[in-house]
Amino acid sequence: MTEIKTTTSGSLPRTQALLDANASRSLADDGFTLESNPQFETLIGEAVADVVERQRRAGITLPGDGEFGKASSSSVDYGAWWGYSFQRVNGLSLTEVNPFNEPPSQSSPGNVVLTSFLDRRDRRAFADAYADPGAGIGTGRTATAFPTTTGPITYRGQDAVAADIAHLRGSLREGEVGFLTAIAPGSAARIRNEYYASDEEHIQAWAEALREEYRAIVDAGLILQIDDPSLAENWDQITPEPSVADYQAFTRIRVEAINRAIEGLPKEQVRLHLCWGSWHGPHFTDIEVQHILPVVLQAKVGSISFEAANARHEHEWAQWADAAASGLIPDDLVLVPGVVGHSTNLIEHPDLVAQRIGRFTDIVGADRVIASTDCGLGGRVHPDIA
Repeated sequence: MTEIKTTTSGSLPRTQALLDANASRSLADDGFTLESNPQFETLIGEAVADVVERQRRAGITLPGDGEFGKASSSSVDYGAWWGYSFQRVNGLSLTEVNPFNEPPSQSSPGNVVLTSFLDRRDRRAFADAYADPGAGIGTGRTATAFPTTTGPITYRGQDAVAADIAHLRGSLREGEVGFLTAIAPGSAARIRNEYYASDEEHIQAWAEALREEYRAIVDAGLILQIDDPSLAENWDQITPEPSVADYQAFTRIRVEAINRAIEGLPKEQVRLHLCWGSWHGPHFTDIEVQHILPVVLQAKVGSISFEAANARHEHEWAQWADAAASGLIPDDLVLVPGVVGHSTNLIEHPDLVAQRIGRFTDIVGADRVIASTDCGLGGRVHPDIA
């Protein structure tokens, strides 16, 4: 029998003790930087050791830290993977306007811009459902407010990433490899920009800053997972719907920023995570993966993690097969498909999970497939189910 390696996409459910500890942390004078202390770091270290052991017992061969080093003060927090970055760079400050309350922006052919988060096409198409607390679509609560870029972006997260590395490495066994997540430049740059002359300059500044975090993770012998849901998710945040060609050009800038940020790093230690935002909404306006693969597959990474189990995107395994048949998938790229979903509390039958895995081993071979979750389970399904 062929052994298939297994992993997760990052976020795992936090313990209540960890959520309470995050909620009780004081904020620095800037209003969004969460203060840490030795007792808190000890708590994180213990929680990471526990979650790594839980993954090990579940059969995960490439465990992560559950993103426990990224502050989350609510059991439902879709922004923890992103908000942590505010704590690790200079150049940000709170302003009256942010991505959630800024006025909508209109795009035009050849001029693609992101509109406000509340002006997303999926949200507008299903406004009543999004506004209904009983629909289960709510975004929960984030640990910090969203700041604005008001000065030059530079990295200041050396101690924080060193702590993440120490917690995970201290939880791994001899010869065991783990992974840490870090935000991609394009996703990080979706905060409001009041300093750089253009969107592209803003993204480039984030790429230069995040390069330091990426290198620290790789130099520690860990797998770096670069989280970039914006590559697919931005499509829904553009009004009106753009042409595919315009969107590919818009996305190419973000992939090029990834490549600049990881230049010189061993690609086998770099994994790109692609998803469509993964909130529990209709996702009716998601772009098909076939339209973004020609650009996304230009990322110079060793593996790519993506949603392949939920009801909106499971059918796209056939589009990956088409991409392979046309020579679009690099011969050395490892696929990390989601074969366990995060969008419902249903626990998939093992035969279905095996079928999902088989679809991708048929495309690139068993040695180039690592089975994973669609996206983070933390905050999306109950801890017992996760």
